Amino acid sequence: MALNTSADAPLPVGEVSRLIGGWIDRLGAIWVEGQITQLSRRPGAGVVFLTLRDPSYDISVSVTCYRQVFDAIADVVSEGARVVVQAKPEWYAPRGQLSLRATEIRPVGIGELLVRLEQLKRSLGAEGLFAADRKRPLPFLPQLVGLVCGRASAAERDVLENARRRWPAVRFEVRNTAVQGVNAVAQVVQAVKELDGLPEVDVIIVARGGGSVEDLLPFSDEQLIRAVAACRTPVVSAIGHEPDAPLLDLVADVRASTPTDAAKRTVPDVGEELDRVQGLRDRALRTVRGLLDREERGLAHALARPVMERPHRMVEERDAEVAALADRSRRVLRHLLDRADSELSHTRARVVALSPAATLERGYAVLQRPDGTVVRAPGDVTAAEELRARVAEGDFTVRVVED
Repeated sequence: MALNTSADAPLPVGEVSRLIGGWIDRLGAIWVEGQITQLSRRPGAGVVFLTLRDPSYDISVSVTCYRQVFDAIADVVSEGARVVVQAKPEWYAPRGQLSLRATEIRPVGIGELLVRLEQLKRSLGAEGLFAADRKRPLPFLPQLVGLVCGRASAAERDVLENARRRWPAVRFEVRNTAVQGVNAVAQVVQAVKELDGLPEVDVIIVARGGGSVEDLLPFSDEQLIRAVAACRTPVVSAIGHEPDAPLLDLVADVRASTPTDAAKRTVPDVGEELDRVQGLRDRALRTVRGLLDREERGLAHALARPVMERPHRMVEERDAEVAALADRSRRVLRHLLDRADSELSHTRARVVALSPAATLERGYAVLQRPDGTVVRAPGDVTAAEELRARVAEGDFTVRVVED
């Protein structure tokens, strides 16, 4: 319950400590899991002191137990091991310190760790952190590579030497961290976030050599997995050897089997690239030469055609054809005109032969009455009737006399 205190009526420190101890004493025994970070077994002492730490949240709590409790697992437990402890919270009033009094300690077995990792893998996979569409391609030629690894480790040496052997101009921004133990998760997470915050870093490599399942546990920690998933910079996981499979491999953009493989995947080989460029140049040269040869053959074939050897030949042939057609047209037209002239002469001759004027030319005359009618028979006229006689050279008047 709440205490009624004020600046004028404060509680003494001892009373506060006593009250806190009373509240804590009412708590029952609990099971706690953590990683042993400090272990103190003083010779002859009946009590063992150790510290349990949660590497994911960087929180620690002190644990005490009787020697016989710890001796039951002393052969299989050391600093860095994960354990499950049955303990009751205790409050040490003189120092104002909270601790756990352990009554049983159990090491976390490999099988149990693997089961928990599998459960965490399913949980994070259901969130989509391992989805293939989240993977980003690595830059072809990174100018600055971020490297997270142990200090003076074989993994650091392998990455740096192989990368610089492949591309001497590559630069590295190295962050040395603990890669196993209680501080590994926090330091690796901080290093990854620092490198991701540098805009000039093109890719981040997290590298570590091989080890046991317990040694590689920091690289399956949920906090580290989420930190890598939140990175804007592509991340390469190079943890352990080919058979090792921490969860970092699943969330990283590229999984390398070894630190050496990470260097090969991240940095191109200058010799291979020069060979590739030379091959492309040779291929382009062959292609251009082939095109030029083909065009030259086509041009030579075109120039060898008669029309190109004698450009006016076609005009001359067409001129001859036009002249022949024109001459033929003249002959046909002349023939048509001659035939028409002949037909016209024959027609004119017939017309002339049948013409009344021709008849008059032969001495005939046409008699007409004053009204212009033609006298066709002797009975058509009467005596003393005046007629008009029309002859070839003109006409004159005649009078009919009685016979």
